[in-house]
Amino acid sequence: MDSENRGRGAGFNPVNRFHDTHTDAIDDGWSEDERTALRTHVAVDHARTAITYNESPDIPFDRSINPYRGCEHGCVYCYARPTHSWLDLSPGLDFESRLFARVGLAERLSAELSAPNYLPAPIALGAITDAYQPIERRYRITRSVLEVLSETRHPVLLITKSALVERDLDLLAAMADDGLVEVAVSLATLDRKLSRTLEPRAASPQRRLQTIRALSEAGIPVRAMMAPLIPVLTEAEIETLLEAAREAGARHAGYVLLRLPREVSPLFRHWLSQHYPDTAGHVLAHIRECRGGHDNDSRFGHRLRGQGVYADIIAQRFALASRRGGFERTPSLRCDRFVAPSADGQLTLF
Repeated sequence: MDSENRGRGAGFNPVNRFHDTHTDAIDDGWSEDERTALRTHVAVDHARTAITYNESPDIPFDRSINPYRGCEHGCVYCYARPTHSWLDLSPGLDFESRLFARVGLAERLSAELSAPNYLPAPIALGAITDAYQPIERRYRITRSVLEVLSETRHPVLLITKSALVERDLDLLAAMADDGLVEVAVSLATLDRKLSRTLEPRAASPQRRLQTIRALSEAGIPVRAMMAPLIPVLTEAEIETLLEAAREAGARHAGYVLLRLPREVSPLFRHWLSQHYPDTAGHVLAHIRECRGGHDNDSRFGHRLRGQGVYADIIAQRFALASRRGGFERTPSLRCDRFVAPSADGQLTLF
């Protein structure tokens, strides 16, 4: 990885697929003296709507809220990278360095929850990019959204790989008492060296185990998500990772097989060639085996777990390790406690 990109997941900026033309950088011999570290830039995105709805049959929620566009964690495997093309940017280094904070999101959410025809159902907070990525310390958009959900007693599903979620233990613990929240902690590997290059600005695996423990001790249901599960690189950790998560207090467990949609595939291939060249061919061969001979399979029912003998073996191992670990089935979050805010944003008395 070039020195100016140290601490970043992507090794380059793939061409935006919506652009008719593109430019290529050429080394004129002076670049060594001119290179500067890639810095993070944050722009304001004034939210027009807060809740995004979906009709995907293979995920457990039909609505989500995303406080940020792009993600500074820089996970090279992130399936959300292609969404940056919609913003006229690259899914590569741009995705993790040119971010957008959706200010005013809590106010928009309150207005949408007050609609007369709104029916509550679990909202996934941070379904595309991490709601607790580093810029949340400054913007606190996730905190403001959680405050609205807490005040209205609205159920929420959280997924993160950041220890910053511990900041909001007060809100989450109170919501857990009413059966309104589950937090999923993404834990792809316990290998610190692998994690450092795979997801360079996320919390270390050991720190995430501490977060699982802190959430669990506060009475908050925690799901350990092995996401993504990478053939060859991390599959050997299925049993040890689940054991460590269960010991830390996780009650539920799940996994997602590595997905390589659109520009994520060349980014991941480049990362493999840089960091694991000796096993790259083996990794990619097993990915294609699970994806019908391709790098990716976006079909509902196949995209999360893959198909074929190899994918079935992974599924069986994960299921067996989950049973042995005593992981429970996920309970339904309560929707009957919802109290809609009035049109002016205040909670109604009755």
